[in-house]
Amino acid sequence: MTRRPVRRRALRPAMSAALALALLTGGAVASADAQPLDAAETTSSTEASGSVLRTKAFTKDVSKAPLHPNSRAMVQNLDHQVTSRYGGVAAFNAYKYNVSLATASSSQKRVDVRFTDCQRKGYTPKSLYGPQGHFEDVPIPADAIPAGGSDGQLTVYSPSEDRLWEFWKAQKTSSGWSACWGGRVDKASQSQGYFPDGMGASASGLAVSQGAVRVQEAQARRIDHALTLAIPTIGHWKDWSYPAQRSDGSDKSSSAIPMGTRFRLDPSLDVESLHLHPVAEAIAVAVQKYGFIVSDRSGAVAVSAESGDAVQAKTGKNPWKATLGGTPSYSVMEGFPWDRLQALPEDWGKPS
Repeated sequence: MTRRPVRRRALRPAMSAALALALLTGGAVASADAQPLDAAETTSSTEASGSVLRTKAFTKDVSKAPLHPNSRAMVQNLDHQVTSRYGGVAAFNAYKYNVSLATASSSQKRVDVRFTDCQRKGYTPKSLYGPQGHFEDVPIPADAIPAGGSDGQLTVYSPSEDRLWEFWKAQKTSSGWSACWGGRVDKASQSQGYFPDGMGASASGLAVSQGAVRVQEAQARRIDHALTLAIPTIGHWKDWSYPAQRSDGSDKSSSAIPMGTRFRLDPSLDVESLHLHPVAEAIAVAVQKYGFIVSDRSGAVAVSAESGDAVQAKTGKNPWKATLGGTPSYSVMEGFPWDRLQALPEDWGKPS
């Protein structure tokens, strides 16, 4: 089966009227495609490793969590979104519409990122420049490469500052760096893993880097965190679930899946018996314990991976080719038991 890369269209900000009035940013945007806790919980429960932020929201054990009262209908909805597109196989975005990760050293030169008004706001949001501007003084490494595909996602993590930036439609030209949207999280290792005030590179406000499958994780066949999941049809934008902070969906059906919904794979399922691709098996095991978190809207149900483009630029080889063992990325998730997922209750795990 030949399958083209899954593309997504640019999405306009979606939020309530009250939130729209409260924000100076112009709202949320969409991010990479298909294809932070209360004070008592933060410091000890969050890990920032390299360019990846791991918060408690993404490291909670969901294997014994209760189920959403409408779990069966929501799972049927999701399963249909998989089976009705692209030959019934969800996307594993290893080569495009994925997540580009870059770690900045303490001596990294800083740049201002130019705002490109791709959403036709007609103005430059005040939050981007000036005191604490999200697009100013960003330590983007010289070898950083945005993720392939039209979303051009880029994550920059500065361990020395404990700051995380994510950009949408990032681009580097002879005149410097630009992006259509993005944001910065200060005190990232103590954060809840989402961007405040409508910022960030995902329609949910979640930092997309923390839910991607890293190359090293795929090679080790072990993933110790929840995975972000992008799906085509999201519940109405007025309704979302923690840890999401907003939504851009429009589905008002009784089986609608709100942004931020957590799904886990039935813990009683024998994953080895499914004979999945080794990477898909590692994903299945992780989803039994940590789950999927719906974080964005896309052209197909998709699991996102770390981009290998920066490694390829240095070595001439994309690490995913060997990691996937020659299997096309669009076949990695073949046979995944979407119908055995279980939806967790709204706002499950939200700090009181």
